[in-house]
Amino acid sequence: MADAVELEVGGRTVRVTNPDRTYFDELGLTKLDLVEYYLSVGDGIVNALRERPCMLHRFPKGLSGEKVHQKRLPKGAPDWVETVELWFPRFGRTADELCVTELAEVIWAVQMSTVEFHPWNSRRADVEKPDEWRIDLDPGDECSWQTVVRSAEVTREVLDELGAVGWPKTSGGHGMHVYVRIAPDHGFTTVRRAALAFAKEVERRLPEQVTTTWWRKDRDPAKLFVDYNQNSRDHTIASAYSVRGNQRGTVSAPLAWDEVPDAEPDDFTILTMPARYAELGDLHAGIDAEVFDITPLLEWADRDGLPEAKPGPEIPEL
Repeated sequence: MADAVELEVGGRTVRVTNPDRTYFDELGLTKLDLVEYYLSVGDGIVNALRERPCMLHRFPKGLSGEKVHQKRLPKGAPDWVETVELWFPRFGRTADELCVTELAEVIWAVQMSTVEFHPWNSRRADVEKPDEWRIDLDPGDECSWQTVVRSAEVTREVLDELGAVGWPKTSGGHGMHVYVRIAPDHGFTTVRRAALAFAKEVERRLPEQVTTTWWRKDRDPAKLFVDYNQNSRDHTIASAYSVRGNQRGTVSAPLAWDEVPDAEPDDFTILTMPARYAELGDLHAGIDAEVFDITPLLEWADRDGLPEAKPGPEIPEL
């Protein structure tokens, strides 16, 4: 292994050990390549993670090794790495999760073998009140990308009718996400209920292509599931600009709406995103200025007789 390198990141010194360890075998990319990617999208990844509890998907031996889902901050963190204490009632204990406020914390997490960043949809000021409504367009195993695109377009139509601004991104996998900034006035179960009401409306408009059926075994694999449960407490998805843990090195990439019809998930990778970011900057930079009141969605939920949603299961790893 090569000698460790020290990087100056926003006035902090971050030491990167084993910089030449191969992480993406098929691409021949190393730990240092991953660090340099996150440096190249620095403002964007910090904006996506800022003040949010963040679960880390770590690969201590690279992608060919074991994947670790880690809520609790890894040991050995410098004293400037910020955290937030969370209570997990299922286990009757707390955990201090990473809470990014600056780019050096992201790079330190990569030094600790983090590839993917999965933040909560609430912030440290009140972790029980989400300020981000997440629309997860999750295709079944036999669902086409064209269906994903069409579902995103209908999602935008409904948001426009509500007066809400949606911020799309690829998932980095086979689907697409649309985020909406909301006022942190409600708890997780209420936001999830609002998200279900919205999902039902998308399903009504695309009944042959979209489903809200919860259990996977009961879904048509050719349909797209609008996964409203991603708004439950402690459910997380990869952030904007997060690399995904696959050998293609795909990235969850923010899009402009006019890019959605022609976007292909594999177009956005650790290799292509730095140049894209240098040209376009952070396409989600304005999200905090467009805050939506979910009251109309709760009225839809009442209209449709939707019950108060129960929280989904927590992810067990601490």
